[in-house]
Amino acid sequence: MKIKHSKYKNTGLIFELLVKQIAADTLSRKDSPAVKIMKKFYTGKTSLVREFRLYEYILKNKGVSQQKGETILSTITEISLKLDREAVKKQKYDLIAEIKNSYDLEEFFSMKVRDYKPLAALYCLMEAQSADLADPQVLVDNKMTVLEHLTESKQNEEDVKDAIVEEYAKYDKDLRMLTYKILLEKFNGEYQNFLPEQKAILREFIQASDSQVKLRTLINEELDKIILAVEEMKTKVKDDIAKIKLDEVAKTIKPLNKQVRVNDTHIVNLLQYYELVNELKNL
Repeated sequence: MKIKHSKYKNTGLIFELLVKQIAADTLSRKDSPAVKIMKKFYTGKTSLVREFRLYEYILKNKGVSQQKGETILSTITEISLKLDREAVKKQKYDLIAEIKNSYDLEEFFSMKVRDYKPLAALYCLMEAQSADLADPQVLVDNKMTVLEHLTESKQNEEDVKDAIVEEYAKYDKDLRMLTYKILLEKFNGEYQNFLPEQKAILREFIQASDSQVKLRTLINEELDKIILAVEEMKTKVKDDIAKIKLDEVAKTIKPLNKQVRVNDTHIVNLLQYYELVNELKNL
């Protein structure tokens, strides 16, 4: 699912625009309806105010360490999940209607805001939290933007991908599906460079990610195939040292018992086993 930024739904951006509008009205020596709008919608303990505080916290924190930046961002996205989304949606609708009564919306939203990029990025990240299956690149790009704002330093894309995989691997079903989708990029920048066996494994895991029984069965079936491939190679190898190495490889491949809960490490191991088998075949 592609997450797109919406100026009309970004409570942090709208607040900044209202501040600029108040300044413009004041310079024009006229009463500013934006003052009343701000008091009406940005005070109290409404769901909209609680969401706005998340944007505000991002803007107020700059020059923090990488670790603190990661903590701030993960905490904010977790809190966003607990917001009453229906209430926020209704309050945003009323807010835009109020602005429309006093200003031309196109002109209002055309004003430039200094911190537009991190505000837009945070909006997309929070929207992705409630989406069924977000585009992983959206998560990577927007997380990098927010972290660069917080830390005031350039982010490494691979490090951000690793952090996202680690974070989403904690969840089940739909979010695990997202994890596997990101794994496609984590292991290789281009999907077509995967071995056919690796592609098949990842497709199966995405489809069966809600069933531990299916996952364990799939892993054990694939491990059996790899063991057979190794045993077959042993019969063709004449070098004694090579045979010993193949024996050691075969010994490390063990099926999962029913008590083992499948996690991303098992997927990684399978992908690596197939990579090893392919290399040995080439040799």
